[in-house]
Amino acid sequence: MLNAVLTALRDIPTPPFRTVLWKSIGLTLALLAVVWIGTFAAADYLVVMLPAEWQTAADWLAGLLLFVGLGFLVAPVAALFAGLYADEVADVVERTRYPTDRPGVPQPLMTGLLTALRFTGFVVLVNIAMLPLLFLPGINVPIFLAVNAYLLGREYFEQVAMRFRPFEEARALRRAHSGKVMLAGLTIAVVLAVPVVNILTPLYATALMVHVVKLTERQRRP
Repeated sequence: MLNAVLTALRDIPTPPFRTVLWKSIGLTLALLAVVWIGTFAAADYLVVMLPAEWQTAADWLAGLLLFVGLGFLVAPVAALFAGLYADEVADVVERTRYPTDRPGVPQPLMTGLLTALRFTGFVVLVNIAMLPLLFLPGINVPIFLAVNAYLLGREYFEQVAMRFRPFEEARALRRAHSGKVMLAGLTIAVVLAVPVVNILTPLYATALMVHVVKLTERQRRP
């Protein structure tokens, strides 16, 4: 497992990974810029309806909330767009690290888009639900890591495994190796928890799970 983690980390700075990273960052910044402009215009429209003495404070508060909200959205939005290129990342890892193995089959574009939307929305909702844990020091970090380790490990493993087998078989493989998947998911959750670095989460997670899937398949062979 340690070798899989280190190999995935070494692959991130390589040109194919950088290409996907810049594409996902560009799309992320474009979407957030649209959200920023639209939300600020709506906020300005609402602020002018307030009494004059409240407008300055309301402007500051709206700007602060928008800044924090967009900061929260950076990682999931980047994950959404990078998820569209997950097969591209998996192809690179398979071709460079496992050239003699049977190559995986990319998911259809619409399937990949729906999977990315469902996964991103689910992770966002779960983490919003866990926001009250911020007020419980001592247990908030372990719970955040444990929940995301399970979610991220499960989703990324099955996404990669489905390149080689049907969904039910991919899920059965994940359950048979739940310990390894959870451990891999924990390292993904740690990356996700680091601001700025968390935009690398989809690239690292996909590369890592290619190695984990290959490891589990080798262990199944007689």
